[in-house]
Amino acid sequence: MIDFDPEPEFQAQLDWAKAFCEQELMPLNYLLLADREEKRVGKPGLLEGAKFKRHIRGLQEQVKGQGLWGLHLGPELGGPGLGQVKLCLMNEILSQASTAPTVFGTRAPDTGNAELIAHLGTAEQKKRWLEPIMNDEFRTCYSMTEPHAGSDPGMFRTRAWRDGDGWVLDGYKWFSSYGDEAKLLIVMAITNPDAPLVDRASMFLVPRETRGIEIIRNVGQLGEPLGTGDHSYIHYNQVRLPADALLGREGQGFAGSQTRLSGGRIHHAMRAVGQAQKALDMACERVLSRETKGSLLSDKQMVQESIADSYIQIRQFRLHVLYAAWLIDKHQSYNREVRREIAAVKVSAPKVLLDVVYRCLHLHGSLGASNETELGQMWMNVPWMGIVDGPTEVHKVTVAQQTLRHYAASDDLFPSYHLPKKIADARARFAELLEHEVGAI
Repeated sequence: MIDFDPEPEFQAQLDWAKAFCEQELMPLNYLLLADREEKRVGKPGLLEGAKFKRHIRGLQEQVKGQGLWGLHLGPELGGPGLGQVKLCLMNEILSQASTAPTVFGTRAPDTGNAELIAHLGTAEQKKRWLEPIMNDEFRTCYSMTEPHAGSDPGMFRTRAWRDGDGWVLDGYKWFSSYGDEAKLLIVMAITNPDAPLVDRASMFLVPRETRGIEIIRNVGQLGEPLGTGDHSYIHYNQVRLPADALLGREGQGFAGSQTRLSGGRIHHAMRAVGQAQKALDMACERVLSRETKGSLLSDKQMVQESIADSYIQIRQFRLHVLYAAWLIDKHQSYNREVRREIAAVKVSAPKVLLDVVYRCLHLHGSLGASNETELGQMWMNVPWMGIVDGPTEVHKVTVAQQTLRHYAASDDLFPSYHLPKKIADARARFAELLEHEVGAI
């Protein structure tokens, strides 16, 4: 029998995380919204200085006391080693509060960067960078995307070449999150331009204070004022690096990046489940509370259709994400079967958010279109979900290619399922039976 219930011990951890998010992190989220508004109008921030940092540290200690710090990490790196299914169930809960990744030690891009160093780094690189990253001592940046190429590795122009006993790095990177405030940048650069695509790029560990790193400007997401944001447009201007700046083997960059991004994609998808469910929860409360045309909104059949469609879409998507996570746990690798399901849920995520958030926003009327609920921010995140970690179109190609591998072309003029052929084959198979029946008649 297939059991959809987590074991009691893990369910207790899920329950604790849910209560912790609701009681501690969501109120903090609302305070951060107020803080952002204060800063926008030129007033001093509400949450500055050591006192606020001590409060965050205290919350992190509570998480560590529950054995839930660094959820994505295995025991060898100080994490609980949950596996992908359990990690997805946790991410569904943590998606409710933007402060959760910081408090639970799962903040991007630091999490993926720590994993890269853990798997590819030398002993010296791990000693210098890994432990402080895992202890949330500073921010890091993953600098891969380029302005003309997006995340298409075949179009990358940023290069690195050997010079004496070191390297020279040169080129432009775009949307390098937290590049301006990061202490360490992991930069993808082409080192073997004539090699096959999979062997062309390498990754480098670049300390932020290295000469030649020029922040052209910081870019925000939809809805953020122009000139603000956390995503840096960077010029690596003849940056000189020592030989030991190379992360992993030369030419291993693309392979390493896929290992990093594959896990992130499924967690993005499960966080989308959590956000969609949150929007539906808001809509259900609203339609049970608001009257129009002589009855509650919840009594209107078109409203009921919106609620039902949203519920069904979320449940279907959630099961697909958990199935993909189960496959990762089963195979313990990102093989073809696993990659197809990860690509599929990555394709579905923005569509589910688009449909559900729009319905829920619409059911709120003018309140939904205002800036006085979280629905507006959810709506702004929909395009982001279709772009981050590779555009939807790329993942659709992966799904199609991996699906077609399981089929073969017909060697006949008509397809193998052509009914005249199937009927002729059936007559041949049951010829003796048919003759007997005719004779009996």
